[in-house]
Amino acid sequence: MHIDAYLERIAFAGPVRPDLATLTALHHAHLQAIPYENLDVQLGRPVTIERAPIFDKMVARRRGGWCYEMNGLFGWALAELGFRVTRSAGAVMREVSGDASIGNHLVLKVELEEGLYLADVGFGDGPIDPIRIESGRFSSRGFGFALSRESGGWWRLHNHKGGGAASFDFNLAPADEALLARKCDWLQSNEESVFVQNAVCQRYTADGLAILRGRVLRTLTPLGHTDRLIAGAGEYVSVLDEVFALPLPEAAALWPKICARHEALMAQRPVSS
Repeated sequence: MHIDAYLERIAFAGPVRPDLATLTALHHAHLQAIPYENLDVQLGRPVTIERAPIFDKMVARRRGGWCYEMNGLFGWALAELGFRVTRSAGAVMREVSGDASIGNHLVLKVELEEGLYLADVGFGDGPIDPIRIESGRFSSRGFGFALSRESGGWWRLHNHKGGGAASFDFNLAPADEALLARKCDWLQSNEESVFVQNAVCQRYTADGLAILRGRVLRTLTPLGHTDRLIAGAGEYVSVLDEVFALPLPEAAALWPKICARHEALMAQRPVSS
């Protein structure tokens, strides 16, 4: 970890102390500087949970990443800065899929003098703030969320109404790293994985979220959303560069797959009378 290079990557120049104010500022800076994206999965490039390749990709090459990369890098940086951090297993949509989903998400538990906090920069459209781990509803950048205690030592984060996934579960124990690695491999290779099926980029903006799913660019705020249909491969590459700070011309090769997926999803929608 070259911590100065990481802090430069997220444009953070404030004082660094292992406290809630610094954690919150770092959390904001990371999510506003580094996009959530799965384009390497779409391009058939291997993705890992190992720290050195993640640092090279996201800091040196100024790319984004998905949960294993986003929270992997953030947790490593926090530890270097003196925070007490635990990598814990998350389970997106465990309320539907059950325990088979355990490990399909990575979250961070941070122990502060103020209490235990969930730090998660890897959910894509989750809270921009670190969240105190206690039951109840809360607001983050104007979006409404909730935390609830579940059985068996699990907690559930309920996403805001405009979120892509409705919830994820997490516990506070150290993650089984071998399980995370297996899930990472499955999610980037199996045809049933939503990450194999769909190209996704998400990034926090000054007043909300920019979300690119396939051909649709959504601008989401707490007041609602607007959608824009991307017309072609050139526009797709431009949006990646201009909106998500991802200069990735090779992403033009994904356009036929993106269009085919868009048409398939549109065909599944019921026709309104």
